Amino acid sequence: MEAVTFEQQPSRMRPLFSRAVRMSWGLAFFALVSQAGCLNTGDITGQMIPHSWRGNPWGPDAEAARRCGRLPSIPSNPSMSAWDAWGRGHLRDGDIVFRMGDARIACGLYPFSQISAEMADSRYSHTGIVAWENGEPVVYDTNKLGPRKQPFPIWVLDVAGGIAVKRPDANNQRFVSGALVFCRDTYQRQVPFDRRLSLDQDQFYCIELTERAYRSAGLVLSEPIRIDHLPRYQHFPKAVWFARHFSPVRPDQSAFVIGNDSIGIWSSRALTLIYEAPDARFPYAEPGEVTARSTDAHSNSGSILR
Repeated sequence: MEAVTFEQQPSRMRPLFSRAVRMSWGLAFFALVSQAGCLNTGDITGQMIPHSWRGNPWGPDAEAARRCGRLPSIPSNPSMSAWDAWGRGHLRDGDIVFRMGDARIACGLYPFSQISAEMADSRYSHTGIVAWENGEPVVYDTNKLGPRKQPFPIWVLDVAGGIAVKRPDANNQRFVSGALVFCRDTYQRQVPFDRRLSLDQDQFYCIELTERAYRSAGLVLSEPIRIDHLPRYQHFPKAVWFARHFSPVRPDQSAFVIGNDSIGIWSSRALTLIYEAPDARFPYAEPGEVTARSTDAHSNSGSILR
């Protein structure tokens, strides 16, 4: 098998960070703590919805509208077809999918997804949970418009960097069905998006939805971390000052994060890494091949075997 190795690629963001710092770190951080990595501004799938549509374009009403033809289906392309085949060959109920998104703020000037991931020292900014429905894998997640259900190849369209899949290990597969019940109920009820990053359970941001789904079934993936304890929090002093004065989120409050090998959902010992790649143009493994890290699932080598 050929080993494909990549390193974390912060260089892509450095020019953007330097411009953002010069213009206003405050606005960027205000958006970070207010939106929690789940804005859909800049998402490709958000741009595919007719302007006449009102409401969540990936909620239950939109799902019904697509079935009866009131909303058009999303056309496929070679990349989507490849991911569709890969997903059908590899994904299982309960898999957690991770991506670096390209959500932006301030008329597209600020690369919000990358900024939020950078502060948490993470390669990813967004999560969702896979479920098999009607013969295909779909992803349950949430953003500012509410809980969503998207076919996996459509969910991949909004990847703007790395993509990864983790799966509850054999000892924790028993929690999957309960987590999916939670996801489906949250989706049907359209539980509001949590802009305050609170730990209350009446609203959810994307990472919290993933964590709460498994906790509802009895599996704790991670513990929340204080915002002012995030690994790179101290690297943004001007942004922190702005947040303290203008944001509803307090630096001393705790939130769930994706994190890295040491903190957050990514560090959970209950999960096994199934796939990881630095981009999502096409899957690195052909359908039917087994994809795995070349080292321990909790290492940070970034290697894929195919």
